[in-house]
Amino acid sequence: MTSWVIIPVKGPDGGKSRLADVLGAGERRKLADAMLAHVVEAASGAQAISRVCLVGPSRCGVSKDVELLPDPGEGLNPAVQSAFDTLAAECPDRIIIVHGDLPALTPQDLDLLAAAPGDTVAIAPDRHGTGTNGLSLPLPAARNFRFAFGLDSCALHTEETHRLGLRLETILSRGLEKDIDEPEDLPDADSILANSKSK
Repeated sequence: MTSWVIIPVKGPDGGKSRLADVLGAGERRKLADAMLAHVVEAASGAQAISRVCLVGPSRCGVSKDVELLPDPGEGLNPAVQSAFDTLAAECPDRIIIVHGDLPALTPQDLDLLAAAPGDTVAIAPDRHGTGTNGLSLPLPAARNFRFAFGLDSCALHTEETHRLGLRLETILSRGLEKDIDEPEDLPDADSILANSKSK
């Protein structure tokens, strides 16, 4: 079973604007970069994952050993679609999309996403149950999956799974649900935030 991971990356000035009331621009950038590095490390350490790729305008400090796929520059969903199409053409068994702002993510969380049965889409919702923090797509069954990251993406990705006639598995874990968007989310990133401020 071949499972690959795509991690979308925003540009150097495009992250975490909703934290502006509590963190300065430099602090937000350091936090975003530190969380991204953590997610890359977790994905790279997962037993079931054999390839980790970024997609975005910049690698945001991540080692050049991690592949950066071209970004068409039209927003998150077109970037993910472009990366998905590029990797799907190489025929892995499964492609996983996971966001880069998950400070509690573990390699085991990625292994859970990779372990979904064949012809099953696995969705990891955020803590509110509305967003999608992780999405695991079987190939070739989900080759025509249409991405809808953004408002109510969990419901939209569920609908898309049903449209394709695929089974759905929901993955619930602390590491996958706790993304960092609002000031009240910051306690979940305490250790990473402390490290980013010290650098």
